[in-house]
Amino acid sequence: MKKIVSLFCLLVILISCNSSDDSGNVTEVSTTFKFTHNWDGALIRHYNFGPIQYVNAHGETIGLERLRYVISDIIFTKENGEEIELDVYNLVDLTNEVNTEYTPNTRIPIGNYTNVSFTFGLDNEDNAKNHTDLNSASFNVPEMMGGGYHYMQFDGKFINSNMEEQGFNYHAIRAVDNSGANPTFPQDTFFTVNLGAIDITNDVEIEVKMNIAEWFKSPNLWDLNMYNQMLMPNSAAQIMMYQNGQNAFSLGDVFQ
Repeated sequence: MKKIVSLFCLLVILISCNSSDDSGNVTEVSTTFKFTHNWDGALIRHYNFGPIQYVNAHGETIGLERLRYVISDIIFTKENGEEIELDVYNLVDLTNEVNTEYTPNTRIPIGNYTNVSFTFGLDNEDNAKNHTDLNSASFNVPEMMGGGYHYMQFDGKFINSNMEEQGFNYHAIRAVDNSGANPTFPQDTFFTVNLGAIDITNDVEIEVKMNIAEWFKSPNLWDLNMYNQMLMPNSAAQIMMYQNGQNAFSLGDVFQ
């Protein structure tokens, strides 16, 4: 009788262990973010840079010479509200087509996510850190303008109101007033990009589309004759960029 009881207890323990192991098996997958760029739907690659060929909403004809920007803090939000935050960043360089695809090292569980988001730029905590790769890429902001890093460097040329070719430097940074030894910051100008719901069932590639034309479009109709250079110390211009940029990104194709 004792042998039967002992065997029964052993069987219960084995079943319990196996059940526990099964419940802990959660499939985790890799995520790749593919950053693509367009001008109101027309695909832009590095070989489209140079010629003055795009017309913005205000009517200026422009050409692209450099576009690079940083994204950070990717967040996957579960149906129960729990968030998986990846404390990462990636410098997308369309000019040289570097880092236009980014795969974080952290794998995530499969499942239905009500939102996938990231930060355009760097929040204040990350902006205050020392990032050696951003330093070597000359992505720094001078200390007299608050230090830290650019959020975006967007350079090109346009035909101004005098029908002359003129350069522009559409550089997004943390908005700053009183440039110098004691700068002040009137408003945060990094922002969250919400891509929306994604059902992740396998290793996944998520396309993030940037419509470059939106940076000149809404809610602020951008006049390059007025706002073309020396925009970094101009907090009003930085806040306008912050507002326009929130319409620039959208979710594209999802492959898995």
